[in-house]
Amino acid sequence: MVYKRANMSDSQIHTIKEIAQRISQEDDRRQRLSHTINELLSERQEVLVGYCELAALEASGAPLKETLAELKRFNQMLVDYTALGHFEIYQRIMEGKERRESIRAIADQIYPTIARTTDYIVEFNDKYEGADDHESITPLADDLSLLGEAMASRIEKEDKLLREMSNQVLFRQN
Repeated sequence: MVYKRANMSDSQIHTIKEIAQRISQEDDRRQRLSHTINELLSERQEVLVGYCELAALEASGAPLKETLAELKRFNQMLVDYTALGHFEIYQRIMEGKERRESIRAIADQIYPTIARTTDYIVEFNDKYEGADDHESITPLADDLSLLGEAMASRIEKEDKLLREMSNQVLFRQN
């Protein structure tokens, strides 16, 4: 069977190639977004598990060295999670690079809470980053309680945005 080239001009062929490239780029963007959402949720889960482990150690009166090691590990997970959300999701939206109105509207609604909790997370990290003795972790139980409240608020707001972003990705792929 012999295929003949359709009577298309070079301009038409070029246009079709451009359209195909845009579709491919949009699919790549959706895949990256889906990956970022999954990564953020995975890191969030690690933070919550780390939070529970640290709170349990602190409450049980575990040895200082063990508590400090867990605190350091937890702080790193907390900072990684916060940075991922900030740099991969929120910053793009706040810089006006998000085209989807529904996502921009939710982001405008939730961003004040996200910003407040980010500030609190940074303060928590700064306070305990150099902890090295009992005195430096004396207020840890109270601070973990406040951090838990901040995280609950953040997660509630963040889930609204992630749900809408996921729906957009799924809707566009079908």
